[in-house]
Amino acid sequence: MTRRKKTRSIADKVQIRTGRRKDYKKWRAENPDQVHSGPRYVSKKKDQRKTQAAAKLERMKAAPLLQLHPDAPAAQDSSPKNDGGGEQ
Repeated sequence: MTRRKKTRSIADKVQIRTGRRKDYKKWRAENPDQVHSGPRYVSKKKDQRKTQAAAKLERMKAAPLLQLHPDAPAAQDSSPKNDGGGEQ
């Protein structure tokens, strides 16, 4: 007797008509309302997203403030420029 290969795919676990993968794919496409994730998976992903968002927020708070143009001369900023456009 041959051993079945361990798989994480749900396609092999669902027996629809012949139990073949393409039959499952077809059934899944035809019945999207019957296909849903398990509660453990949903809660796990929710927790992962929450911790990822918290980590991102901490990184943003800890990041140094960068100047946009540190090498720009200060004399140009104070001199009025009339290029014909913009506010007058």
